[in-house]
Amino acid sequence: MSILLVAGLGNPGREYAKTRHNAGFAVIDALAARHALAWRRQPRFPAAIARWEQAPGGTCLLAKPATFMNDSGRALRALADFHKVPPARIIVIYDDLAIELGRVKISMRGSAGGHNGVASLLEHLGGGFIRYRIGTGPKHPPEMDLKDFVLGKFTPDEQTVFNHHLTTYVDGLGLLIAQGPAEAMNQLNRRTDHNDPDQTQLPRDLHPR
Repeated sequence: MSILLVAGLGNPGREYAKTRHNAGFAVIDALAARHALAWRRQPRFPAAIARWEQAPGGTCLLAKPATFMNDSGRALRALADFHKVPPARIIVIYDDLAIELGRVKISMRGSAGGHNGVASLLEHLGGGFIRYRIGTGPKHPPEMDLKDFVLGKFTPDEQTVFNHHLTTYVDGLGLLIAQGPAEAMNQLNRRTDHNDPDQTQLPRDLHPR
């Protein structure tokens, strides 16, 4: 079986830390910390990489693109080509304001939905990759500019909710890595939207009140 590539999306630089758009970085950093993995840069790739040799099912390569969000696809395409990883073996973790803060959704298809990082992935990789979408919504106030919202930092209350769920996000990601998308969706899904069979939520007792 080929290597599994797991990438968290975000913007590099201290000024973007703890912004909503960097939720993917936060989750993959927590996964790497749980397994005591060290991040390293390799000159041939515009990304920080951590190698998880003892991952369930074989070697897992964790990545954080060092490009800005809207060029994430270029970094992941370089990694995927070098390691011969097909899109079906790529998991991408990213923020999604269409999902309520405190919830997560796993899906394997769809448009970019206005997310520049996903648009770049679709451009460079095509479809077929697995999406681990971290809820950061809803946008508030509604009239706020989309760019200002996603590049804004979590409010203190939002950061508390996000931190509270971080362990659960990593648990769910571990399940996805170990069991694959079908089993992960089967175990994690709470299907409240009958028009969206891939809707995934965390257990209700973990939702923010």
